[in-house]
Amino acid sequence: MKFICLTLLIISGITDSRSEQYKVVGPADSVFVVAGEDVILPCSVKPNISVVDMRVEWYRLDQKDLLVHLFDDHVDKNTEQIHSYRGRTKLNHQELQRGNASLKLSSVQIFDEGLYKCFIQSKSWNDDTTVNVKVEALGHPPVITVDGFDHSGGLHLQCESEGWYPEPDLEWLNSEGVSLSSETTETHRNTDGFNVKHTITLHHSDKIHCRVKLRHHMLETLIITTSNMFISWRTTVILISVFVVLSVIAGILIAVFVHKNKVSHLRAYMVNVILDADTAHRRLIVYCDGKQVKLVKAHKKELDRNEAPKDRFNDYLGVLGKDGFSSVCFYFEVQVKGQTEWYLGVTRASVNRKGSISLSPENGYWTVSLFDGKYRTHESSYVSRALSVNPQRIGVFVDYEKGLVSFYDVESMSLIYSFTDQSFNKKLYPFVSLGYWMNENPTPLIICDDY
Repeated sequence: MKFICLTLLIISGITDSRSEQYKVVGPADSVFVVAGEDVILPCSVKPNISVVDMRVEWYRLDQKDLLVHLFDDHVDKNTEQIHSYRGRTKLNHQELQRGNASLKLSSVQIFDEGLYKCFIQSKSWNDDTTVNVKVEALGHPPVITVDGFDHSGGLHLQCESEGWYPEPDLEWLNSEGVSLSSETTETHRNTDGFNVKHTITLHHSDKIHCRVKLRHHMLETLIITTSNMFISWRTTVILISVFVVLSVIAGILIAVFVHKNKVSHLRAYMVNVILDADTAHRRLIVYCDGKQVKLVKAHKKELDRNEAPKDRFNDYLGVLGKDGFSSVCFYFEVQVKGQTEWYLGVTRASVNRKGSISLSPENGYWTVSLFDGKYRTHESSYVSRALSVNPQRIGVFVDYEKGLVSFYDVESMSLIYSFTDQSFNKKLYPFVSLGYWMNENPTPLIICDDY
């Protein structure tokens, strides 16, 4: 008996020592990458052994351990993968034979920044390592504009640049490379990164540089001021006019570029929305492809609200999407052109669909609407929103983790309204409605896939 016990202890010690030989290692420093480029997240087993027969798991440490990539039983298994990583992650299966489990992440975006864990598990041991990914977004070249003169004849210069991440440094330099102190500074952040704006007042002619820089990148713009700018008012007016025209042109070009980038950024989270005819009010027809819904004339029998099945709306002319979403971010667009009354947004599947519902967050609805010629948001009470133009297509963007629901006019990409600091714990379903009970406009609402 003592011999058997001794043998088991020896075997156990050998197994433990073998397990302790192997270690999962990653990079010593953070991994830096420019937004839009691909990056390799290093992870390997030392000493080198094949991990083909092991479980390799990548996930986000800073996002509730959400799955980024999974390799198990000799194949990739990404059915539970975060939606924003679909089609963007890859392991080199040949390298797995040499113990290299590094992950390739394509088309990196700002939201990819954070902590990643590489976890490798065999039958006898497991270990992990952490990779810190730092993303840098190179913004637009700085634009210098002339903003007039002060009472002493000093020339006001303003430099602005946008689209940077993380927050960049902006500095003014004279022709000798000496830094000039900014008089006013402004910094704003949005979904596209940081915008910075600094101003100075110049009292003599010089070559002035405006420089915006990050740790690894720098962009610079030069303006040459002449003595005539401080002597002749007429010359000043002409030069200011020229600069204003150029600034307007540059502003238009930048606005177009920013608009395209913002649309592209949101559409990166586009989901396929199919309307669920089983939830639609009886006066609605959902097209076969599930992309359009329109009104039909009510028959006498259909006017009885109490006869509507449990899953259908019986007062609001509403319908839900078939699929709910709880990914980090998702986005869809609805064409409302020609329709005079509509409600749209997202909701929980379990919400009340009967009677006169208050379409508010406390009841599980996050919506905007057009009713009686006014655009409204629905919180604890209805609030009218003044819009400069009538939107033809509405974009709905949800950041599930941040509790954010935003609505955009797609053509101008201007923000209509945002619900912030919301709390989500269940899937959210797209919701569209052609009004409350009565609406004679036959124009359909259309889920848009063309862009």
